[in-house]
Parts: sequence; C-alpha cells; structure tokens
Amino acid sequence: MQKSVSLADQIFKKLERDILSGTYQKGDIIVEMKLCEELGVSRTPVREALKKLEQEHLIEDCGKGMLVIGITYEDAEHIYRIREKIEGMAAAECARNITEEQLRELTEYVDLQEFYALKGDSEKVKSMDSNFHEAVYRFSGIAVYYDTLSPLHKKIQKYRKSLVEQKSRASQSTDEHRAILEAITAHDPKKAEESMDEHVKNAHARLLGLGNQQ
Repeated sequence: MQKSVSLADQIFKKLERDILSGTYQKGDIIVEMKLCEELGVSRTPVREALKKLEQEHLIEDCGKGMLVIGITYEDAEHIYRIREKIEGMAAAECARNITEEQLRELTEYVDLQEFYALKGDSEKVKSMDSNFHEAVYRFSGIAVYYDTLSPLHKKIQKYRKSLVEQKSRASQSTDEHRAILEAITAHDPKKAEESMDEHVKNAHARLLGLGNQQ
C-alpha cells in the first residue's frame, strides 16, 4: 500500500510539473488509460494522482478524460497581488531570524543567478530565482509564510520563465535579489521588506506587460 501511495505522489509531481511548466497546455485532455500505458503503471496510482490534481484545480473531468486547466494569466495576476501583500513580511522575518549558515546558502543562490543571467541561461535563472524565494520563506522561521508563499511561487513558474527570458528583466531581477540579500545580511527587517515589496511589484508590472501583448 505504501508503495502505491509513493508512486501516486511521484506521478502527481510529474504531472503537476508538466502542467505548470506548460508541457501540458490549457485545453489538453489527459486520458487515464493512455497515461497508464505511457508510464507503465496500474490505474490505482494514476487515479490517485489525477484526483489530487483535480483538488488543486489544475484539471477537471470533461467526460472524455481530465481537461487541463493549468494556471491562467488571470490566476497569475491574482497570485502576484497576494504576494505583494505578504512576501515583504516574510523577508522582514528572514532578516530577523536568518543564521550565518543560512545566509551563506542565500548568497550562493544570488551569486549563481548573476552568473546564469550573464550567460543568458533563462532556465537556470528561473531555478535560482525559485531557490532564492523558497529560502527566504524557509529562513523566515514562520511556517505560515512558507506554507502560503511556496505553492503560489511554484504555480506561476511558466510566467516567471517568460519574464526572465527577457534579458532586461533577468538582470533587473538579479539586482533586486542582491538588494534584498544586502538588507537581510544587515539584519534590517524594514529595508528587507521594502526591497522585497519593490521586487514583487516590478515583476507584477512586467506580467501586466505580457498580458497587454496577448
């Protein structure tokens, strides 16, 4: 039984990643039996994984299979609005509570993001961006910030990738992360909050620019 649950979780994570990254597009249909054949697994773990994806509102039953909903542009905009309200507070707590060891980890993510931004590797920039924000949430020491912000940040990965594919935004985002890092390093909660607020607002503004191009 434990093996079946574990397999279902692996399938869920794979499908979630494929939906959020855009491998599965909105309107695609996932057919249970076809998925079983592709993955070489039985129906039970696939059914469990699909049920969890449905609970996450990423797919819905359309009669012919499971219709991919994904995260729409409107969803992403609402997520940015939520992040604007609370992500700065997480950064402030991070500045208060971060340890020297955690600070070294956070610094490494910014250094690597700068390196990959110079190389023009948008996939790695996005990965380091994810690591940086996840670390800020974790190092805040406040579980509710991590539990709220981590899933939201993950859900908009397709849109974040579109943003960092713009060289100017990749460079700007890296500079903004450096400013947040400097405030956290100085254990300055007010400056950390202000820097994070500015960072998220700038990203939101860029997202609105993408929306105007659609």
